[in-house]
Amino acid sequence: MAYEYITYEKKGRLAYVTINRPERLNALHPPASAELREVFEDFRDDPEVWIAILTGKGDRAFSAGNDLRYTAEQDQDRDRPERAAARVPFGGITAEFDCWKPLIAAVNGYALGGGFELALACDIVIAADHAEVGLPEPRVGLYAGAGGVHRLPRHIPLKIAMGMMLTATRIKAEDAHRLGLVNEVVPLADLMPAAERWASEILECAPLSVRASKQMALQGLDSPLDIAFARSYSQQRLQVASADRVEGPRAFSEKRKPNWTAK
Repeated sequence: MAYEYITYEKKGRLAYVTINRPERLNALHPPASAELREVFEDFRDDPEVWIAILTGKGDRAFSAGNDLRYTAEQDQDRDRPERAAARVPFGGITAEFDCWKPLIAAVNGYALGGGFELALACDIVIAADHAEVGLPEPRVGLYAGAGGVHRLPRHIPLKIAMGMMLTATRIKAEDAHRLGLVNEVVPLADLMPAAERWASEILECAPLSVRASKQMALQGLDSPLDIAFARSYSQQRLQVASADRVEGPRAFSEKRKPNWTAK
């Protein structure tokens, strides 16, 4: 299916999602968010693809966040039918979206506001060395979305997160890496190869084990340690009952590469 504001491609076990609005610094409006939601639901539900890489078109911006020009136009005309698309969470995945397959953000430039929220919603973040991240909404009379104000303090120390949010400060990729917001910083030319290298390393692991690890880690954060230990996790149950759980030890004992099936 062709999309107007994004591109979506599957290659082997990888899905590539690219925000395709470079003329707006890949800023998102509700129709673009609706397209992102649709493709990420397709990725989540497709048993043949195991990892998604999200990036932006061009070399200036991953996503500059909310399309303020579009927002201003909508505020002037509240009866447009496009407003129905606003019910989709920003970027499709920043809220109300559970996916236990790994998501990798390849941040190719500015990741600001909602664009930063998108990166925070991913599991691994690779950034080009010229990229900048931040939540600048208060500087334009808005507030950062829930995907920013609630996720950022869970990623870095509270005082640092508050300092960034209350001053609407944006920081460079190297500083984001130092704070633990970014896994790796590379030159722009190496960005997609680096994201694919991370994906390749994940693919060496049993996919159901990866998904169980993600679910257990993220859902366990909601609970005290003893309750997290005792909690039941759906992806863990699938992994325990899987053929891959037998294949892994067998391949190790036979000194061969395992053949993962996610079954």
